[in-house]
Amino acid sequence: MKMNRIKMIIIAFSTVLLLMACGDGEKTESSNDDTKKYKIGVTQIVEHPSLNAAYEGFKEAIEDAGLDVEFVVQNAQNDNSANTTIATNLVNSGVDLIFANSTPSAQAVASATQEIPIVFTSVTDAVGAELVNSLESPGGNVTGTIDLHPDVIPQTLKFLKEELGAKSIGMIFNTGEQNARVQMDKVHELVKDMDLNVVEAPVATSAEVKQAVDSLIGKVDSLYIIKDNTVVSALESVTSVAFDNKLPMMVGELDSVKRGGLAAYGFNYHDLGYETGQMAVKILKGENNPSELAVQVPKKLKFVINEDTASKIGLEIKEEWQAEVSESAK
Repeated sequence: MKMNRIKMIIIAFSTVLLLMACGDGEKTESSNDDTKKYKIGVTQIVEHPSLNAAYEGFKEAIEDAGLDVEFVVQNAQNDNSANTTIATNLVNSGVDLIFANSTPSAQAVASATQEIPIVFTSVTDAVGAELVNSLESPGGNVTGTIDLHPDVIPQTLKFLKEELGAKSIGMIFNTGEQNARVQMDKVHELVKDMDLNVVEAPVATSAEVKQAVDSLIGKVDSLYIIKDNTVVSALESVTSVAFDNKLPMMVGELDSVKRGGLAAYGFNYHDLGYETGQMAVKILKGENNPSELAVQVPKKLKFVINEDTASKIGLEIKEEWQAEVSESAK
């Protein structure tokens, strides 16, 4: 009996030791997961403040999550051939995830891989760009955030007509940018019932922007610069002409207000990038696949007017506009 009791004690003690060892193993494995180093590819179509702010927000979200990440950052400088090459190189470099910062960037990497997770931002129409099946159920390996609040274009056109008295609006855009075509289609749809005339000045490169805005002088009484990477990257070419001719120039994003645009209904691109980064964290940690994460839209919309620009074109800012007053970046 005594020997049996000793055997039972030995067996019980051995079991406890085995369970403790297993527990230590699980902790070690978890710890290894927590300290895993990730590699994120970043592709951006061109340099301009809104896209740069989106990337900074994305990176901040990754850092706030405590992940150890190496960022491989590439910028196409608005060159479509370079954009395609960047996509191919990132896919072949063994990255764990790709952050695509613009519609052309996202389209290029989505065409290059159906395996590597992709999160995008600064995309206007993710469905129309054939990046996802729907906003609610993206499907595949791609998801992210879009940068067009449904109220932006209607509110902008309404302000131009009702508050600024516009009758003929000049619009410069790149016909090769899918996001620009979507916005122009929406503008044309809305102006049919608003007694507004739209005069188009299409461009293919940022070098053509100055000539395009010059061609509008004498034909329009206002300008509206939508979210168009080609035009926004050369925005100062437009603002100088707008100032010289005292033309009110509405813009599609708040960063463009700081650069001399008169006003915009918009949101913070840093916030949009941050939300995209939070989605990337969930994917990297294995909590969700891209196909399970619905595409997100901007939640906070505000109206901002540049006080310096208003003064230059002789416009008085009215209290009833309930605008947040800003100044040009120094």
